[in-house]
Amino acid sequence: MAFREVAVIEVREVLRAWLSGVGLRKVAEQAGVDRKTARRYVEAAQEAGLAREGDAGQLTDELIGQVVEAVRPARPGGRGAAWESLSVQHAQIEAWVKKDKLSVVKIGILLERRGVLVPYRTLHRFCVERCGFGRTASTVRVADGEPGAELQIDFAQMGLLLDASAGRRRRVHALIFTAVYSRHMFVWLTFSQTLACVIAGCEAAWRFFGGVFKVVIPDNMSAIVADADAVNPRFTVGWLDYAQHAGFATDTTRIRHPKDKPRVERMVQYVRGNFFAGEKFADLADAQARVEAWCRDIAGQRVHGTIQAHPAEVFLAAEAAALLALPGPYDVPVFTKVKVHRDFHIEVGKALYSAPAEFLGQQVDARADSSLVKLFHRGKLIKVHPRQAPGGRWTDPSDLPAEKSGYAMRDVESLVRNAFRHGDNVGIYAERVLDDKLPWTKMRQVYRLLGLVRRYGPEPVDAACSRALELDVVSVTKIASMLEKATENTAPLPPPRPAAAAGARFARDPGEFAVRGGTQLTLVRSTPVSDGAGSGIDDGQAS
Repeated sequence: MAFREVAVIEVREVLRAWLSGVGLRKVAEQAGVDRKTARRYVEAAQEAGLAREGDAGQLTDELIGQVVEAVRPARPGGRGAAWESLSVQHAQIEAWVKKDKLSVVKIGILLERRGVLVPYRTLHRFCVERCGFGRTASTVRVADGEPGAELQIDFAQMGLLLDASAGRRRRVHALIFTAVYSRHMFVWLTFSQTLACVIAGCEAAWRFFGGVFKVVIPDNMSAIVADADAVNPRFTVGWLDYAQHAGFATDTTRIRHPKDKPRVERMVQYVRGNFFAGEKFADLADAQARVEAWCRDIAGQRVHGTIQAHPAEVFLAAEAAALLALPGPYDVPVFTKVKVHRDFHIEVGKALYSAPAEFLGQQVDARADSSLVKLFHRGKLIKVHPRQAPGGRWTDPSDLPAEKSGYAMRDVESLVRNAFRHGDNVGIYAERVLDDKLPWTKMRQVYRLLGLVRRYGPEPVDAACSRALELDVVSVTKIASMLEKATENTAPLPPPRPAAAAGARFARDPGEFAVRGGTQLTLVRSTPVSDGAGSGIDDGQAS
């Protein structure tokens, strides 16, 4: 049973009621004590000389002191015998609490084995007050600081709310912003706790307050803090970029130290109980509109228990003019570290972007917003590309090796210009090769032609192309054969003899029958004569 200390004023009230003539039950009710307790004090007063027939003048301080001393057992130092027996075991109990991390129940069992039997409540008070068990740290109230200087923020779970995009109910979180000086607050509702959601909440809060606070005090949420530390926390790149844009500083709390931001911690139960509980919302947009009105008209106009004033009025009077100016629109970027692959491209947001060839195989930092993608290497900007949709690609030809950029970009014109550098006939021949409905399908032939230039030199290839153009032969394979046999400078073969007329298969050139040495040869056409046997005999003769 718990022990309650009866105050001196309560003892005096017990005796005063008894002197009025009422019974012990009524006496106990009037004094607010137990009836048995009232009886003990009355009996002790009677033994000290209190007469019921007398008046209240008998209740002197000396009499009350004698009654209290008689009822309460003697306790040197204000403690009983059980406490004193625990004081003897103080070193052992403290070791069990701090070193072994034992519970109070287990400590009681171990003490009972040692012959020390005390009530559980006494043992618990001893462990808390003397051995550091449980939460014994005191609370120190921190000054509010200057108006418009600090804003504490924290996430808190509210409940389930319909997500129209997902078609189901989801748990909604409230990002609560509380001004340290005025206690004026703003609430942003969201289904997730990503950096984009935190920034969206901050943007809405700046519009609600009409400016930006100089210092933002969050906890160690992963969207803001990459590496928590009590002295030198490391913030995420995205949060640092936004803080630089808005102009505020960030002072995070320590891990598992909610007392570092008590103003906003006290608001969590208030928002959950006064605004969200028992309400029905159509969707997130409806809930957000109603919570903004609630922050302005209800939470802002209540009399705050600490400052004893309306937070909205204190904010307008002291803080609104001290805030920083509203920043411009912020395009939430994506920060990532990517590798430049063998194809001289990196991937950001499921799209490809080229990087300079000298960074092939290295890691670069990418910052991508809705319009631009910027690549950095060791803090130096090395490339800027327009943002592409997922599946798209943006390639700068200057990022690729010179010998590969034309083919990769299907740049037919640059390929022809490159061929002209080795000779006019080489360039014209490349144009003839690429003269096709699908010119990029012939690009490999031109690359082979340029390879022949590197192998044999530009002059032989130019001569071979000239001979081929004269014969109207468009074949890089023929050019290669000519160069291999070194026939690029050989005179062309005479044109082929025209085909003989039909029926003159065995006709001979008339020049073969010219007169030689005064002898005249006369050609007599032979006339076939049939021998009757079906065979023809040629009886022609020359004279």
